[in-house]
Amino acid sequence: MTKKLLSIFLVAFTTLLSAQIKGNITDQNNDALPFVNILIENTYKGTTSNDDGHYELNISTPKTYTIVYSYLGYKTVKKTITVEKFPFELNITLAEESVSLNEVVIDSENDPANAIMRQAIAQRQANLDKINSFKADFYSRGLIKIKDAPEKIMGQDVGDLGGGLDSTRSGIIYLSETISKIQFLNPDKLKEKITASKISGDSNGFSFNSALDVDFNFYNSTISFGNEIISPIANNAFGYYRYKLEGVFYDDRGNLINKVKVTPKRKNDPVFSGFIYIVEDQWDIFAIELDITGVQARIPMVDVISLQQSFSYSESDDIWAQISQSIDFKYALFGIKGEGRFTAVYSNYEFNTGLTRKDFSREIVAYEKEANKKDSIFWNTIRPVPLTSEERTDYLRKDSIQILRESKPYLDSIDGVNNKFNLNKVLGYTYQNSHKDYRLGYSIPILGVQFNTVQGYTAKANVFYTKNYDDFNRFFRASGDIQYGFSDERLRATGSLTYKFNSISNSFLSLSGGVSAEQFNPSNPISPLINSVSTLFFEDNYIKLYDKSYAALNYSEELFNGFRLYAGLSYERRKALFNTTNQTFFNDEHDTYTSNNPLSETAFGIAPFETHHIIRGNIDARINFGQEYLSYPDAKYNVGNDDYPTLYLGYEKGFGATNSDYNFDQIKASLRQSFNIRDKGRLMYNLKAGTFFNADDIAFMDYQHFNGNQTHTSFDGNYTNVFNNLDYYSASTNDAYFEGHVEHDFNGFLLGKMPLLNKLNFNLVVGAHLLATPDFKPYQEYSVGLDNIGWGKWRLLRVDYLRSYQSGFQSDAIVFGLKFF
Repeated sequence: MTKKLLSIFLVAFTTLLSAQIKGNITDQNNDALPFVNILIENTYKGTTSNDDGHYELNISTPKTYTIVYSYLGYKTVKKTITVEKFPFELNITLAEESVSLNEVVIDSENDPANAIMRQAIAQRQANLDKINSFKADFYSRGLIKIKDAPEKIMGQDVGDLGGGLDSTRSGIIYLSETISKIQFLNPDKLKEKITASKISGDSNGFSFNSALDVDFNFYNSTISFGNEIISPIANNAFGYYRYKLEGVFYDDRGNLINKVKVTPKRKNDPVFSGFIYIVEDQWDIFAIELDITGVQARIPMVDVISLQQSFSYSESDDIWAQISQSIDFKYALFGIKGEGRFTAVYSNYEFNTGLTRKDFSREIVAYEKEANKKDSIFWNTIRPVPLTSEERTDYLRKDSIQILRESKPYLDSIDGVNNKFNLNKVLGYTYQNSHKDYRLGYSIPILGVQFNTVQGYTAKANVFYTKNYDDFNRFFRASGDIQYGFSDERLRATGSLTYKFNSISNSFLSLSGGVSAEQFNPSNPISPLINSVSTLFFEDNYIKLYDKSYAALNYSEELFNGFRLYAGLSYERRKALFNTTNQTFFNDEHDTYTSNNPLSETAFGIAPFETHHIIRGNIDARINFGQEYLSYPDAKYNVGNDDYPTLYLGYEKGFGATNSDYNFDQIKASLRQSFNIRDKGRLMYNLKAGTFFNADDIAFMDYQHFNGNQTHTSFDGNYTNVFNNLDYYSASTNDAYFEGHVEHDFNGFLLGKMPLLNKLNFNLVVGAHLLATPDFKPYQEYSVGLDNIGWGKWRLLRVDYLRSYQSGFQSDAIVFGLKFF
């Protein structure tokens, strides 16, 4: 108790000590005004008020200052004060701004906003190019709340979410802060050095709100906001927006500010609605108050996102620079509702400082070693936006709870409750020791009950053990699976041991082995669940299996940024399997099913290969060109870069086979990429090629197989790795091959412009696929489909119509895709 009282005293004391100029900002009704910008005149040193209208301006030198208070919709106030001692209290009342149309001639045929926006669009690139580079200080705070949280979701206990919920199961579930220094180089280089990071209730964590995540520049044509969103001043903006001049007013410098209302021409287009403020004659952005729905941003769980930006003018640089930003959102999913806000403050700008590309690397975010270890004295001294009373309470409570919940007595007591076995845990049980951070248990998944013609009905169980070290930077995993086939009366078991060495190169070593029934195509193109339905209901046993006994050793590591190496060595014994059951739901005739031989569906009892032993080795490389990354004190997190493709190179060798004809060599490569074409949607491609050596008579499972889809159903989000109208094994080869897939999702670009159809919010998707081998005439598929089918937030269905060609038209099909995320 004494320590707790002492910590509360220190927080209160240091708050008073660090609040050099402080006060409250209210309107004329004495209501608090949040997000008011406070700047020292002619500088970019400043802050914003918090949700309670309270502000703290950290100034250490006593002298005379002119402080500027600005807030959208209110008249700017300037106060000149002489500070002789600290803290200095200055409360401010702001009066509403008079937004008038008196000086504007309104043309009923052509709103004057159109001329204003055409000027802003024409000047967009010039205004964008004014800032070639800059350095600045950055502060961000993230807050997420939940309201009336359910006690369980899909049968799983929600708990109190780290102590954030009160008696009504509402409260703060995420609160964090970030302080950093940023550098920017036009057009798209942004580098951030995070000096301090804090998460309520997690002294070892790092906040995920950074400058990189809130870099929304409306001078660009599109803004990456879940989806690529069209800026109201993009070159093609008039195709997406309607504009209306709401009024004009003058800022404190005498600039005429135009308040323009922007509304979407079509409800579901990727666009904003709200207000944009344009400076007359200069045509810069003065401020932004824009909303976007979760439907428009393609973020299903979000109802609406509100974005507000404020800018300040620098006479010496002739630049309107962003000084603050807030992102408010409301969300709802699975009965969970809540809201959040991410606040950002930019200060101490230095413009066009001579930065070049040499000052930037692939490291885009770096955390100082002790960034998450700063104490409350530090935060109260440097934090530019004061905490609200709710946020202060959350920090104090959760930090106290963390100390309690990390203690051994508490962890043992929680484990004692959770480790009790009861009937609800018959199909899955976990014993855990939270203090030593290990878990062991078993699970019997319901979906482990499946059916195929080789094993009949199958049941599956899994046992596991995990031990974490160094906050998950190192871990050890052991797992084992057993599966029993009721028709072939065979028990098969596999197991694996995996050790992760670190979170920087993310190196893994694994040892695995056992006996399993494997698909001939190691990509496993046929889902066991889909195959069960297809077999029992429609008598289509597409899955083809063989028996594999094996022991394998695998290692992977990122040798340097963007280059990851995989190496493996395995011993395998392969044996043919045959159908053991003809059971269906509708027909028990003897010849109901095709054979289990992938080479011939009528080859009953004929093995596609002879039983043999073989050693297989492989070495593969993945090269992510242009890969960027985030550096933590003891971890590295890679970030995909849409501007560059990913290249895969591989060499595989089979040797030491008991049948020497089964030895082989293969080299292969693939190139894939996915990127947005501004507002035109997203293009994806996947190109693969390879060839075999000394492989004339190899075993069929070592052929290169191509992912077909005879079930015409899919759980994949895109089809850049599958031929949806191709047999699973008809094109398999032990020679040279090439396959290419291209798919473009227009993401509402076309259908969003069609009357009536645009209300459905469907996306048009087109695709083309090519396969060629020396013994297989070039095969092509062309498809057109609708994605994002559903209602409300539940947009889970995709339907495609496709036609396949091989020396002329072959056939057509309809593919149903189900997406859960």
